[in-house]
Amino acid sequence: MVMSVWRDLAEVPEGLRTVVTIGNFDGVHRGHQQLIRMCSDLARKKDALAVAITFFPHPVQVHAPQRNLKLITTLVDRLDALAGYGIDATLVLNYNEALYLQTPREFIANISKALGVQGIVVGEDMKFGAGNSGNISTLRSLGGEFGFDVVALPDIVDETGTRWSSSWVRELLEEGEVAEAARVLGRPHRIRGVVKHGHKRGRELGFPTANLEEDCDGVIPADGVYAGWLTRQVADAPAGVFLPAAISVGTNPQFDGVHRTVEAHVLGRSDLDLYGEKIAVSFVKRLRGMKKFASVDELLQQMDEDIRDSASVLGVAVAGRVDPEAVTAG
Repeated sequence: MVMSVWRDLAEVPEGLRTVVTIGNFDGVHRGHQQLIRMCSDLARKKDALAVAITFFPHPVQVHAPQRNLKLITTLVDRLDALAGYGIDATLVLNYNEALYLQTPREFIANISKALGVQGIVVGEDMKFGAGNSGNISTLRSLGGEFGFDVVALPDIVDETGTRWSSSWVRELLEEGEVAEAARVLGRPHRIRGVVKHGHKRGRELGFPTANLEEDCDGVIPADGVYAGWLTRQVADAPAGVFLPAAISVGTNPQFDGVHRTVEAHVLGRSDLDLYGEKIAVSFVKRLRGMKKFASVDELLQQMDEDIRDSASVLGVAVAGRVDPEAVTAG
């Protein structure tokens, strides 16, 4: 079944019975996934739809724009993940003044009436309503008033006692710990952006790259070289075509660059023309930090090693440098 997406309460069909989970769900990490599973399980028991309520833009982007918060996942990826983990429908509420000034009772009354809420599944630290004045006790009281059950999930922690959270994922990405971030997310972290023209030094060296600027969607990990995947969206492959890649993040210190970019070299391919195409880049493992080498020859030796290491990490055949004359991109 294809997940329904509603952008306003007015779009919600009448006569529904739902079990709801509420949150920003940035990253849809394993803590979120547990909430979703509990929501879905309770919905099945109540013969109801499992519905996620999420917000766009993120509240921090509205209340504290100076923090320049970048979302871990785009809204598109967030919706895809919610659908993949068992949500039947998602209500995306515009996080604006009309919404965030609602009292806790007004907010719950509105969604309860529109969605026919039979149950709400949330983390036990949930805050909602104007000034975050509502908490789980408030929600339980409102559940008694409006006739729905409340299930509160305690914080989910890993074996070290660290709480699964979007903040933790961001910290790991800022440190370049993409493999650990993938463990928290339950999948490799990815960003999206449009491929732009660069200096074309990569192709001259035998490593043509698809270049994304720093303004792409998603949190860019720390500078360094990574093994990962470049994904293209094509008509006959709805899930995308995954191509193994060695990925460089940084300012290209070898050539005294100043602009931070993401450059993905698809292993062994010289026939890709991706300019102007929106792609996704997924990060599987950090291979090394970024550095300036004593010579271009030394850099090339390291890049040869990088693509061998990437192939090993990704479980694909090793490919060497490509012939610069064979590169077909414009």
